[in-house]
Amino acid sequence: MKRLYRNAQIASEDSPKLQTADVLVEGDRIIGVAAGISGVENAEIIDCTGRILLPGLFDIHVHAREPGQDDKENIASCAEAAINGGVTGFVMMPNTSPAIDNAGVVRSVLESARRTRIGPGIYTSGAITKGRKGEELAGIAGMKAAGCVMLTDDGYAVDNPQVLRRAMEYARDYDLPLASHCELKALSGKGCMHEGKISYALGLPGIPSISEEICISRDIRLAEYTGVHLNIQHVTTAEGMSTIKRAKDRGIRVTCEIAPHHLMFNHEHIGDYDTHYKMNPPLRTPEDNAALLQGLKDGWFDVIATDHAPHTPFEKNQDFASAPFGITGLETALVSLYDRYISKDILDWGLIVKRYSAEPRRLMKLAPVPVKEGGTAEFIVFNPARTTTFSRAFMKSKSSNTPFLDQTLQGMVERVVYRGEELLTR
Repeated sequence: MKRLYRNAQIASEDSPKLQTADVLVEGDRIIGVAAGISGVENAEIIDCTGRILLPGLFDIHVHAREPGQDDKENIASCAEAAINGGVTGFVMMPNTSPAIDNAGVVRSVLESARRTRIGPGIYTSGAITKGRKGEELAGIAGMKAAGCVMLTDDGYAVDNPQVLRRAMEYARDYDLPLASHCELKALSGKGCMHEGKISYALGLPGIPSISEEICISRDIRLAEYTGVHLNIQHVTTAEGMSTIKRAKDRGIRVTCEIAPHHLMFNHEHIGDYDTHYKMNPPLRTPEDNAALLQGLKDGWFDVIATDHAPHTPFEKNQDFASAPFGITGLETALVSLYDRYISKDILDWGLIVKRYSAEPRRLMKLAPVPVKEGGTAEFIVFNPARTTTFSRAFMKSKSSNTPFLDQTLQGMVERVVYRGEELLTR
């Protein structure tokens, strides 16, 4: 069957400008991209006037919670949440129960992923250390053979630099990126939010910015020594970003992520102990927000990644100090980025395609999925004229721990096409 997406505005990583064209799809391929395609017989016509058509998004930092935490999320519900937000591929984190730290668990989660509607687009990382305890290296060779695409103890830093050095050497030799959650627990202690005037006012223990920044510096030096590809996860401070920039300028193999919530929110949003704003690393300052946004515009962040971290209402309804860190993000990321930045001409569609579709795939050694003739039909139709209300009924994740709960934002993911199949239509 053929489908003709008529009069769409096509977004590309190569330009901030949108190209108006028709897109003709047959099977799983795009067989035509041109203005005014005509003479097509037996095709379903889809009017995309006023809509943006962009490649499917790819998120390298997702907590699917399987195995062992199915009350929060599982791979099937995570995949549906991803589709709901225009994400057609993602990489799972290994902080499950048990941890994804051996070939058997890697095979198990990938088999579960294959049963979802975007199974081929779902990948997994593997833990750096057994049980993510930071003591003994996990079965890296076996995990790589089973299909693991990255190493990380996400949620924890590897405190012992010798253990981390050895892990980096293995990662280098097996051609795996090593992703680092940068935090020195000796400095973070029992902190639950950014250390500063708001934490003092609320009487909550703080996490100082130096806990992250010193660890970034340490891990970069180890990466320089070992030659590994180091990916710094969810950077939150201007100084941390500057350290990474200097490392890039020196030719060190380092990439880094920015999460939408670290652009949009800061410690002032916590207000009356609202746990929807509790995450690790924590929300920092308005000044950090501004610096990180400028860094994204200037190209110092390689990828946008949500750190999608579902939790049950029971967990998040505890007092602020006791509630777990993390918020969901797969369903809200694109719409919130449009509402806050693209619609106001602060960011452009080309940047979103580059940092939230093309570069994340390249980082995982996957081919991007541009909207072009001969390419795979894997794209989103986004309607800037409609709005999205993130109600519990709207969201497909098992959890709804998001600051956007019950809020209405401008923009809507209207259609999601994956390998030629329309997985979502609104």
